[in-house]
Order: sequence, then structure tokens, then C-alpha cells
Amino acid sequence: METNFQTRMLTIEEGLSDAVQLLRQGEVVAFPTETVYGLGANALDPKACKKIFKIKGRPADNPLIVHIASVKDAKKIVREWTDAAKMCAEAFWPGPLTLVLPKSRIIPDIVSAGLNTVAVRMPAHPAALELIRAAGVPLAAPSANISGKPSPTEGKHVRQDLKGRIPLVIDAGKCSIGLESTVLDLSGKTPVILRPGGVTKEQLETVLGTVEIEREMGESREAFIPSKSPGMKYRHYAPNGEIILIKSADHKKAEKIAGWVAQKKSGNKMALICMEETKGLLSTNDLEGIDFLFVLGSVNRPQEAASHLFEALRSCDEEKINFILAEEMPEEGIGLAFMNRLRKAAGESGFVDPGKI
Repeated sequence: METNFQTRMLTIEEGLSDAVQLLRQGEVVAFPTETVYGLGANALDPKACKKIFKIKGRPADNPLIVHIASVKDAKKIVREWTDAAKMCAEAFWPGPLTLVLPKSRIIPDIVSAGLNTVAVRMPAHPAALELIRAAGVPLAAPSANISGKPSPTEGKHVRQDLKGRIPLVIDAGKCSIGLESTVLDLSGKTPVILRPGGVTKEQLETVLGTVEIEREMGESREAFIPSKSPGMKYRHYAPNGEIILIKSADHKKAEKIAGWVAQKKSGNKMALICMEETKGLLSTNDLEGIDFLFVLGSVNRPQEAASHLFEALRSCDEEKINFILAEEMPEEGIGLAFMNRLRKAAGESGFVDPGKI
């Protein structure tokens, strides 16, 4: 893609008026949310939204999330504001929860990938809310990165991916959650989680009762069938290096990691992404054999550890890592979202032939 812009990095105070002007002119700007940085355009302008897909290299059958700044705004873009939607908004908005509801006529088909539903959320970042209010329109915004790569959790990540492709990045440092929002389908009889994220299944069940989890739509499904949720149909979040998933009992993790490190060939670079507790189990020799170590945090603070996943994957690219040993997390609470992203980053199996190492 041509690079026509001199991409500026400005704070919300410095760049609000410019960002609003650009959005009203049909351009695309990046902005922070509490989950990841978004690549935003006027959600009611199909030509502006088409630019998002071109900039990212995003498949057209991958719908966009529409960001709003009030429940009143949300009601304008959905056909029916259900009791379940009302309860979810009261409990979790602003916050990392996206609701899928029947869309109103004002939402262009390009935003919903031709579906009769729209994904909508109210972000919990003050800069995002200020931008949406000032623009006066809802903003369609996927993650502000090249499609398929790890999502950006800092303004500098956006610049790395999209420099020259967009005119402006509203920079507010690190995102607090670091994983995308939970996507909850409320268009049917039973609430269904289409994508796990910052609001957990357990939290949703305290408000709604029974909540189901839909099996992910894999790459083997027909390419022409759109998914109601972004991030569910194609490989996402992938670094350049191949990922090896480390899953075993605690006392076996060090042994498994040591085995992979011992197989590393000269010239290859290996990284380890793990918890503090696992690092403590490794010998000095094991640590010396690892070219790049990224400690996510403690198993006792899973939310914090999960927030560093995309940063870790991007750091591996910066270090030009060939193979990434990545420790798994129990699939409960935020761990469900963490493992969803890690498995998608690894591909279908997360298996690497030891002979390649």
C-alpha cells in the first residue's frame, strides 16, 4: 500500500481538533481504548469505513465494532435495545464488552460484513470517549494494526505498523487491559460469547444467568460465511516466529522448556514467554540458552499477566525471534481470553517439528 501520510503522534489534548476534522473529512485515525488501540472512521460513512479494510489489509467479511459514547447513541444504531442489553450496559459499560444486536438501517453493510447485526461497545478510556463525543458520530474501529499481527497496546505499536498509512495517532501510552473486548451475541434467545475478552463468562453470568460459549469459526470454514464477531474466522495476533505452546504440570514445565532449548540449532533465536513462577524453576543453563525472556507476571495476578501478551509477541518480532516458547494459562476468568489469543497466534495446533528448531 502507498504511504501518503506523515503520521503524527499527538496526545488527546494536542490532537483532538485535528482528529475530529479528519474523521469528518472521511479519513481514518488511531486512538486508544482500555483494551487495545483502535483504527477509527465514521461508522455511518461507508467510504471511510472501506479505508479501514484497505489500510489493515482486512478481509471484507470480518465485521467492525462500532464505538459509542452513550447508551442513547447505542440505541440509534440497533433495531432493538433488549432487556439483556440494558442489563449488560448498566453492569459493564463503559468497559471491555461488545454487544451484538440487530442493526438499524443507518449502519452500512460494510461495517457489519453484510449481516443484519451490529457489534457495539462503549470504551472505558477517557480519550476514546472524548474523541467520539467531539466527532459527533459513532466510530467503527478494529485494532490499529496490520491484519493478522499482534494487536497494538501502545501508540508506538500503531506507528510501527501503520506509519504513512494514516495521518494521526492519538497516543495515551499503554492500554490497561491489553486484550480485546468480550463479544457477546444478544441477537438470539440465549446470550452467546463469540469472543472471550476483558469481561469474563463468570462476570456475565452474575448478570444474565446462563451464558454459552460458541465454538470458534476456524479457517477451514467456508470463506464466504461472515462471523458475527471480529477475530474469530482468520488467524490473528501472529508474530513472525513460530510459537510452541508449553502445557504441563508445574513441576514438568522446566523440564519441557529445557528440552526445547537443548534442541535449538546454531543461528536460530529462541524466546520464552512465561510466568514469574516458571522462570524461578529454570536453571542458569536453561536461561542462558534462551535468547529473549519475557516474564508476563505472576500466576496470582492473571489479569496483569494477560495484559502483557501482545507486548510480548511484538517484542519477539523486534528481537527477530525464530521460535517462541509460550506458557499456557488456565482457561478460567481472563485465562479464557488469553488462551484464545495465544492459540490463534500459534495457528491451528501450536505444534512445531523439533527438527526445525
